[in-house]
Amino acid sequence: MQILDDQQIRQKIKRIAIEILEHNFEEQEIILAGLNNNGLGFAQLLLAELLPLAPEGMDITLTRIRLNPANPVEYAPYIEMPAEALRNKSIILVDDVANTGRTIFYAVQPLLAVVPKKVEVAVLVDRKHKSFPIKADYVGLSLATTLLENIDVKIRDVEGMEVSLI
Repeated sequence: MQILDDQQIRQKIKRIAIEILEHNFEEQEIILAGLNNNGLGFAQLLLAELLPLAPEGMDITLTRIRLNPANPVEYAPYIEMPAEALRNKSIILVDDVANTGRTIFYAVQPLLAVVPKKVEVAVLVDRKHKSFPIKADYVGLSLATTLLENIDVKIRDVEGMEVSLI
């Protein structure tokens, strides 16, 4: 069952971009850290909305944090940017869906070594099944689902983006 269509997703991305700028208007630099593939796709769409809206002098950078969500302990998360570049910066972890919070929880690991200024979380869909102490700061849509239901996000589909409940 489709929950969000292409136009609705684009509206939510635009709203999240505006919220990010409102909460970070004094920052000189914001780093969007997309988690794996869908998180990176969502971060790229956010970046496209943020750049024309950002005040002059604000630098917005995009990077990816690679991790294995099925077994995040087996392989340590890897950020595709020198860790030192994250020191004292405002970082926004970006993912398509926050379910239990495990992926986002483990994605914070490489940030702990460099002490960023602040870390926030942006997700397109926030489910209410948290097992880890994670709170999304920017949310496109909050959903209360059963544990048996899954959310399917097609964020970079050329035929149109969509979020479906399966």
